[in-house]
Amino acid sequence: MPTFTSLTPSTLSQLGQTFGIDYLYAGEGIDDPIAQGSVSDLPLSSALHLTLSDLEVRQRYASRSTQTVPWFLSVVLEGWIDIAQGQKRLTIGAGQGLCAHFTPQAPLIVEQPAQPRLRTLNIAVLATIPNALPSAQAPQLHAWAPPSTLFAQLRASCEAPLDDWRHSLVWQGLALQLLGHGLPAPPAREGKPARGIKAREREQLAQLHAELRNNPMTDYCLSGLARRAAMSSSSLRQKFSALYGCSIFDHLRHCRLQQAYSHLEKGYSVQQTAHACGYRHATNFTTAFKRHFGVAPTEVSSRAKTH
Repeated sequence: MPTFTSLTPSTLSQLGQTFGIDYLYAGEGIDDPIAQGSVSDLPLSSALHLTLSDLEVRQRYASRSTQTVPWFLSVVLEGWIDIAQGQKRLTIGAGQGLCAHFTPQAPLIVEQPAQPRLRTLNIAVLATIPNALPSAQAPQLHAWAPPSTLFAQLRASCEAPLDDWRHSLVWQGLALQLLGHGLPAPPAREGKPARGIKAREREQLAQLHAELRNNPMTDYCLSGLARRAAMSSSSLRQKFSALYGCSIFDHLRHCRLQQAYSHLEKGYSVQQTAHACGYRHATNFTTAFKRHFGVAPTEVSSRAKTH
């Protein structure tokens, strides 16, 4: 498990390249410490990535996401952080958490103020399929709080490091509990229909949305999808985007890449996975995969072989 003990512009650059983050700070010297302590990174099975940090923040710095992540959860164990996405602003203190879905167009900005001790736990969900998690339909940010008993267990687990294999098992279980508590509930069915979309059209669009999610590797065309939804192609494009906040083929691409992540974890080669996703060339698939998840597909398949 890689660990940094001093955050300097140099180490922040390494972290940023690994996790798809731009860091902003006032310091100029490449070795000047911005924060001192530890940042430990633990890849878990089933497309979850855990990061634990325990820092003395010497000067305020900020991080800005540059990629798409299906879900991101953070819990503050000690200290506080300021969060922003678009016009939404939150301050999260000890015992509180945040849950976000972000994209390059709607990035998450996290500011770490100067403070004697800042301890946080972050979970990045790189793919929803392995754990049958819900998919976000649009960028979002909300605060939440883990139950007191779970929060106490998190603090205890941080204070008492375990052997490597025990460490992974314990944190895998804790991560799943945090997802169970922190992810948003699905929207109520009785909500008001989107403007200009009839109830029957909503039902047809929902069936189409589920079909693409459940069978993303099928070869689809817009005209065929429009016939299934009993709409014109232009109407399907407009109403799907209005209802779900993305184009129908952006949704399909997202589902295919998540399925690709699952394939790689099961031992498929990059070439096999690329073809299954409809890419003729593995290099194009690799570029799309890394842009979406922030890691290369070879990293996912290599990590799967070590578990």
